[in-house]
Amino acid sequence: MLYFIGLGLFSEDDLSVKALNALKSVDCVYAEFYTARLMGGDINNLMDEIDVDFIELKREDVEDNNIVIKEAMNKDIAFVTAGDSLMATTHADLYVEAKNRGIDTCVIHGSSIFSAAPGLSGLQGYKFGKTTTVPFPDEGFFPHSPYDAIKLNSDNGLHTLVLLDIQAHRDRYMTVNEAIDYLRRIESERNEGVFSDDRIVVGIAHAGSDEPIVYGGKVCDVLEHDFGGPLHCMIVPGDLHFMEAEALITLADVDKELLEEYL
Repeated sequence: MLYFIGLGLFSEDDLSVKALNALKSVDCVYAEFYTARLMGGDINNLMDEIDVDFIELKREDVEDNNIVIKEAMNKDIAFVTAGDSLMATTHADLYVEAKNRGIDTCVIHGSSIFSAAPGLSGLQGYKFGKTTTVPFPDEGFFPHSPYDAIKLNSDNGLHTLVLLDIQAHRDRYMTVNEAIDYLRRIESERNEGVFSDDRIVVGIAHAGSDEPIVYGGKVCDVLEHDFGGPLHCMIVPGDLHFMEAEALITLADVDKELLEEYL
């Protein structure tokens, strides 16, 4: 049996009872934390409680598939990730490979930023378009794809969930402020009005915690806001229903004057 278990958004306390019971039943737990991490807790506390062998995998180990698949052929294995199960392409590939090999599987979902961010901001989940990710730039690497995704969604009146790069092996996590700098740089090169300084954006930090930070306003103002430690994400709203506008005023502290046309 191969269990795919989502640990939730913030700490090991987010784990469901179903997931906890599954973890107690397996021979070994494999974890992947390069796509997201539990910033508010320590997975080792959970592992000490259930007393099961625990192995944290590197990115190449997951992408190779062989380690987890080989073990699951003869043992009960759990593959755990932060957030929800199977949201990353490599996780879905592992799931498909297990199915193709005839391995029994069980998926146990956890809370996800894909539902938490719309909820925290008060924006309607079905009005989101393509999700995009802002990467850390590097020499010769500065893709415009996040800007293009926001443009496409905006042209269709849709909101954009913007995920921010994680380099867990370097303990490096992009902030809302860095993401805004990245997108402003593209705007300065292209001048298409997709991410101008007066565009409304919403920054979110510590989703899943008891005190998440949700703050919105003009790009130039949100850029100066302190969102604290990781993990962060951002929403670029598209067309707003009046109820969404009211929610942004209350939940994201957006200045009412910026949303008058929607009220």
